[in-house]
Amino acid sequence: MPKPDLILLHPPSVFRFRELPLFFGPVSDVVPSSSIFEIYPIGFLTMSDYLTRHGLSVRIVNIALKMLNDKAFDPGRFIARLHAGIAFGIDLHWLPHVDGSLSLAELVKELHPDTPVILGGLSATYYHEELMRDYPFVDFILRGDSTEEPLRQLLLAIKEGKGYESVPNLVWRNQTGRTVVNEHMFTPDNLDYVDFNYSHFLQMAFKYLDPSGYIPFKYWPSYPVTAIFSVRGCAHNCGTCGGSSSAFRTVCGRQRPCFRSPELVADDMRRIAEYTGAPMIVLGDLLQAGGDYCDRFLAAMKKLHIKNEICIEFFSPPPTDFLRKAAECIEALNVEMSPESHDIQVRKTFGKNYDNSALEGMLDTLVGLGCKRVDLFFMVGLPNQTYDSVMETVKYCGSLMARYGSTGKILPLIAPLAPFIDPGSAIFEDPEKYGYRFFYKTLKEHRQAMLMPSWKFALNYETRWMTRDDIVRATYDSALALLELKERYGVIGTRRAERLRDHLTRAIVLSNKIKDPSQVDETLRTEIMNLNTLDLVCDKHELDWPIKGWKLKVPRIMKLLLSPQKSSVPRLPGLK
Repeated sequence: MPKPDLILLHPPSVFRFRELPLFFGPVSDVVPSSSIFEIYPIGFLTMSDYLTRHGLSVRIVNIALKMLNDKAFDPGRFIARLHAGIAFGIDLHWLPHVDGSLSLAELVKELHPDTPVILGGLSATYYHEELMRDYPFVDFILRGDSTEEPLRQLLLAIKEGKGYESVPNLVWRNQTGRTVVNEHMFTPDNLDYVDFNYSHFLQMAFKYLDPSGYIPFKYWPSYPVTAIFSVRGCAHNCGTCGGSSSAFRTVCGRQRPCFRSPELVADDMRRIAEYTGAPMIVLGDLLQAGGDYCDRFLAAMKKLHIKNEICIEFFSPPPTDFLRKAAECIEALNVEMSPESHDIQVRKTFGKNYDNSALEGMLDTLVGLGCKRVDLFFMVGLPNQTYDSVMETVKYCGSLMARYGSTGKILPLIAPLAPFIDPGSAIFEDPEKYGYRFFYKTLKEHRQAMLMPSWKFALNYETRWMTRDDIVRATYDSALALLELKERYGVIGTRRAERLRDHLTRAIVLSNKIKDPSQVDETLRTEIMNLNTLDLVCDKHELDWPIKGWKLKVPRIMKLLLSPQKSSVPRLPGLK
């Protein structure tokens, strides 16, 4: 088997999740992955493809998924057999991975003491000083949201044993052990230099004879949904989001979002449709880039006639003209949006300034245009939000389902802001302004929080209006109430509703039993381990869109695997 220059490893959220009694709760019910967050960052794809095009070899290994799928899988024995020609890379992008990332980095350094360990991601960027000070098994950190080119330069510097001072965005230790923070100067103003090329994953999985190393999340083989990225950064400033405009300024030095050309976004979708009939979701509100960008994207989509279910997301209700164009140009249109709360004041304080009449006008238009489905995400734990306000949000969802429920076109969901509010976000940086109190701020404290036996004790915040106990109670009560409404209005079937009701009831009982995080007996431990396999506030598969035709088009995939890899993406100017 070929020896790669770089091995990228994705850790579970908690490295010893198979052994420890950890009631994760509803932290991942509205995302594709499980509660150990086995889905790896899309940056793994762009880094692997970019480095491959520039003459370096890369292997990706989803350690989290291997541990999740096979109880007998020994990560230490597996990693001992891995050999990277230059370095190992580990993501610390989302803060819930803090224990998994650090535990994995320590294990890699123990087994391969002479091979450098590189960390990257938004959380690694935010906590780079603490990481370099307190965790000697981390050799390098690459800061920022776009590290493809800095990573290339770093790998060459490691290979030559010199030149670290010229690598942009790099944090490293010099010969005296002093931490050096290089200037954060690589912040590209567009995404056209990278390739969101999912066929690259298929080819690399074949090359390294390791399909499970590349699978993004547990049930992807049966539901191979793909994400299409149009942007890095954001023009909006939602209070808890680590990807908001203020967070990107603070953490990544990005003053404005950078976009991928709309024609390339459409072409990414065309290439995916060649290999699968599964759904695609375009991440990032296209309207952030302006009307001309949207018109060019829709014009490109109209020519392609893609049959797959396609979902686009909005951060605020879009103009009616745009919705009409979208429905005309996208054959199976779906929409996602996060109103957060029915209460306009809560929504506004959070960073979203539109009223319910605008939201409902959008829904009327989309239903009238034949949109397949609109997913609406509401949250628990917002500023100015009380327990009663959460339950009023559920009633508002009921009014929407009474209006559209029988069509199956409106799907409301509610979940807590858990386990952590993102570092770098407006609320994390100035909690008192928004009425928040934080229990954990440092990396070490968040790591300890992830090892708490219940998600209630892992929450890194409470608000002026709700304690952690209130947030947990509001989460479960709102989930039960929304489930009843979904069943009443035909959004969910009776058998599925009964199953979810049973799960929720068991979760409530278990949550009430875990009163002291330091005392978990064997009976309680068994209950926790059993319940962690279940969806807790909604059925994860509620979010699935239909698969059109072949789940995976095997003949085309086989042809791909037997042909050389090609890319039309240009190199960055000035590269040799």
